[in-house]
Amino acid sequence: MKIWVDFTASAHPLVFRPLVQLLEQQGHEVEITAREYAQTLQLIESHGMTATVIGHHGGRSALGKAAQMRTRLKALRRWAKGRNFDLALAHGSHELTMTARRLGIPSSTTFDYEWAWLQHQLGCRAATRVVVPAAIPAERLKTYGAVPPKLQHYPGLKEEYYLSDFEPNDSVLTDWSVDPERVLVVLRPPPDVSLYHRHSNPLFPMTLEHLGRSDHVHAFVIPRTEEQRDFVKSLALPSVIVPERAVDAQSLIALADLVVSAGGTMNREAAALGVPVYTTYGGRLGGVDEQLIREGRLRPLTDPRALELHKRDRVAETRERRDPQLMLDLLLSALD
Repeated sequence: MKIWVDFTASAHPLVFRPLVQLLEQQGHEVEITAREYAQTLQLIESHGMTATVIGHHGGRSALGKAAQMRTRLKALRRWAKGRNFDLALAHGSHELTMTARRLGIPSSTTFDYEWAWLQHQLGCRAATRVVVPAAIPAERLKTYGAVPPKLQHYPGLKEEYYLSDFEPNDSVLTDWSVDPERVLVVLRPPPDVSLYHRHSNPLFPMTLEHLGRSDHVHAFVIPRTEEQRDFVKSLALPSVIVPERAVDAQSLIALADLVVSAGGTMNREAAALGVPVYTTYGGRLGGVDEQLIREGRLRPLTDPRALELHKRDRVAETRERRDPQLMLDLLLSALD
């Protein structure tokens, strides 16, 4: 088969890395397109994949997003037409499923946050299959036209699948001169440019200020954009480390004593790797985070002073490793 995959955000190369490997091992031809946004292109390269770059992020405004979506849809259609794809796959790229439907290509999309209303109205309705974690209640997806058999569930977290073969690389700590005697806290800022995160949340800057002035802490910030990187650096907080390039975030998380994130993927990576994690997310919680909170694997943060800043005992770590073939089979079911 000839399969098209589209990446539009930094998490997508991570999710699809083992799936692309499986497809190629099974003799299928895979072509990847990608939107220029955050660390997406760097992560594609660092994971040994290649992609055709089509389009970029539309910025903060709804008008800019809409204009860029129209432009990218046209460009994707021109690129994909005549390439004779048998199937199209994405993690939340509504532009892929919309283009695939226009060209008569079966498509599957997967995601693990159900409240990105416009994205899912467009992407789910156009898709042949919608594959999500079992933690997301099926009734929440009816409004997007995603009902069985179009809707398919998988157990656990997506991170438990793509991290199933992962082992951390300790050299990431020496690469960034992390003092092993200090408490290592990995932080991820909020998705300021996302439509579902319209209002600025003061909790993350408060947390950054609190940690950045603690002399027994190394606060390693992984920004989403150059704008965020410049802002964090401008604060000149003595205990903060801000990388200039894409980093081995999974190793940092696995080796951290604590993770504090305003997003989703990093929270769930920490939970999958058995690392204590707090969320400062200010939007509506999705089913996956609700379940993680019930299980005690994710803790909401309301005051930075509540953070438990101590070295973690890694001896007692437990991890759930799941077979990526299960997720791939569900995505391939669009051909049934």
